[in-house]
Amino acid sequence: MGQELEWKYRADPERIAALSAAFGPFRQIAMETTYYDTPDRQLSLRRWTLRRRLENGVGVCTLKTPGPEGARWEWETEAPDIETGIQALYRLSGSQELENLTAAGVMPICGARFTRQAALVTVPEGTVELALDQGVLLGRLRELALCEIEVELKSGSRQAAESFARKLAEQYGLVPETASKFKRARDLAEQETEHGI
Repeated sequence: MGQELEWKYRADPERIAALSAAFGPFRQIAMETTYYDTPDRQLSLRRWTLRRRLENGVGVCTLKTPGPEGARWEWETEAPDIETGIQALYRLSGSQELENLTAAGVMPICGARFTRQAALVTVPEGTVELALDQGVLLGRLRELALCEIEVELKSGSRQAAESFARKLAEQYGLVPETASKFKRARDLAEQETEHGI
């Protein structure tokens, strides 16, 4: 189990290009994400996120749950499909609740497709990953443009990582993004349902 702590910001192609030039070189990762829930949305009700993501063609399944002080608990495993991934996530998380909730199966509810540029950046007292994401969020039939920047603590001091993220936002005029990719994609799918799309 890991603890995920990150700061997200809205961006545009110009800011992505500026950061790419300033902090490169970056590695490129093609991301194709499908988010899952139970038919009665029991995972979403608990603010849990279950996803399968292809990262440059490699299947990775992830479970995220709320953690302390705005952080998230995160378990991750390589898996060829969501069913195999869920079985591995049971073992990693030790969550009987996850096993019980997903016993009747899960269903895809939304997704995302984007390219990530990622680089490790050394900050005082630690390292962060700077991720530049461009692509689309996916409802059932509609797409929504995605362009955002993430700063994720990888090692060391939370305060130093937060300070780096804050200075980055000030320097490049970045606005915080308070909603996760999952929430925005899920909202898009729910709007489609409400409007009969």
